[in-house]
Amino acid sequence: MAIERPKQNELYEETASSYGAALERLARAYEADREIRRDLLQEIHIALWRSFEGFDGRCSLRTWVYRVAHNAAASHALRERRTNSAIWVSLEQVDKGCDRGDTERKLQEQDALNRLMALIRRLEPLDRRVILGYLEGMDATSIGEITGISPGNVATKIHRVKNILARRFYKGGHHGK
Repeated sequence: MAIERPKQNELYEETASSYGAALERLARAYEADREIRRDLLQEIHIALWRSFEGFDGRCSLRTWVYRVAHNAAASHALRERRTNSAIWVSLEQVDKGCDRGDTERKLQEQDALNRLMALIRRLEPLDRRVILGYLEGMDATSIGEITGISPGNVATKIHRVKNILARRFYKGGHHGK
């Protein structure tokens, strides 16, 4: 049963308001280039708006939003991978900090964030979905609903991916699995 367009618009507006920052973080985890990331975020928003025509409430709005957003981002990543034979990682500044405080510390924090996001972008799609859900503060049940795996498997993957990321981060590597 299709949802009425006013309801579709209402769901989208609620989503954009409630999950806008999380969607931006998700896009950043999938795309390093600022311009392409803006396009990806727009693709995610379009996919969400379109998806609400078929939203039937069998899962929470949050689960629906993350499922659709991750699927849109994963499709984008696959297109980019096909388009660009070499996977590149940008060291562009992801978040601009304000000018207060210790510049050296801010640069180190920014570098650490860039390195972590580069490592996350290199993960397999399912591992990326799981760790991004975890970083957004989602529980294993919610992540399982989004990814289609059991909460027990989610917990195992979180533990495994955290260990992999920690090892690679402290080695300073940006290599794939």
